[in-house]
Amino acid sequence: MFKSFRYILIAIILIVFSFLKAIGQNSSNTLKDSITFKQKDIVDLFRITSKRISLIDSTKHKGNGPFFSCMPAVGYTMLSGLTGTFVANMTFDTDTTRSRFSSILLNSNYSEYNQYWFILNTNIFFEKHKLHLVGDDRYYKFPTNTFGLGIRNKPSDALKIDYSYLRIYQIIYREVSSNLFFGIGYNLDLHWRINSDSIPSKTYNQFWKSSKSTHSISSSPSCNVMYDNRKNPENPEGGSYALIQYRPNLQMLGSDNNWQSLLIDLRHYIPFPASSRNVLCFWNYDKCILSGTAPYLDMPSNGWDEYSNTGRGYVPGRFTGRNLIYFETEYRMVFTRNGLLGGVVFGNAQTVFQKVTKLRGTYIPGGGLGLRIKVNKRSNTNIAVDYGFGIDGSRGFIFNLGEVF
Repeated sequence: MFKSFRYILIAIILIVFSFLKAIGQNSSNTLKDSITFKQKDIVDLFRITSKRISLIDSTKHKGNGPFFSCMPAVGYTMLSGLTGTFVANMTFDTDTTRSRFSSILLNSNYSEYNQYWFILNTNIFFEKHKLHLVGDDRYYKFPTNTFGLGIRNKPSDALKIDYSYLRIYQIIYREVSSNLFFGIGYNLDLHWRINSDSIPSKTYNQFWKSSKSTHSISSSPSCNVMYDNRKNPENPEGGSYALIQYRPNLQMLGSDNNWQSLLIDLRHYIPFPASSRNVLCFWNYDKCILSGTAPYLDMPSNGWDEYSNTGRGYVPGRFTGRNLIYFETEYRMVFTRNGLLGGVVFGNAQTVFQKVTKLRGTYIPGGGLGLRIKVNKRSNTNIAVDYGFGIDGSRGFIFNLGEVF
């Protein structure tokens, strides 16, 4: 099953090292080019090609912002088929120190399968008051497929399901030391109008044994510890990020059951080579149910992280279980001296399992390639178009405004 992936992985490694070799031959000039060569973005292309359109160079915006980027697009993904998307991103500084960018990301989508969903992600720093506000709010009306529990499922195990979903995650952090934050928050996952195909199958039985009802509620406070020394979370060029979140879902707050979860999110970014604008990135995302019984649609699953980016190469929800372990490495490259075009190669591995004591198991691989187009050079925001692939013929495109992690 992994033989073909082995050859794909070798090909990716060869591509990376060929780029590294070329970079190494010109490393003495790279840093100088990045400083002296004027950077370009899509706005510059419009300004050059169409004199009828009056657009301002993004680097000439004065003050602390806001700086806007947007991307209407039509694309195709494994999850939603042909999809119309509008993504808008706003970055800004909240004080004169300008030590960190704050951001607001709005993502709205409609697909050929009559799916529609809206996502609002906020990441706002108040340096003067040492506060950091993080939000993840979304609404889904979502006919889709689920594949049952574990990693042994096949595409043929798909069960058609439909539901409406409301997520409200809001956390307020206080900086207690340089780049170290403690936070408290509220997390709500509400599913209703849950239904599925009625054809008996293993997936059908697992789904309804865990769902038990046509609606589910998980409501909890959350305790959070975060370290973040990245200047620009939308496109980090160095630094580290770490989040540990404990979430006790309580019936007294409206949850269907008492259950507890732990989330660990670790990311690290290394300029490589050091004198270049290329970045080697590492990501570890783990979510575990410590006790109790979570509703099926609230169980850890690929593609249901904050930005819906885990498991590139697979349909979101392909692998579901009580515990999820996920690793990803990505190498980000700048192709042109003006920064307009870039690309990435990435590889990932994930597993889900039922008991925390059984950490060792089969890891499912994935990988792919991507193109980056600078849409705003002031905020260093890219349009990301990735093509991911995995086992059992799984493959598809992924679109983002900003980097995947």
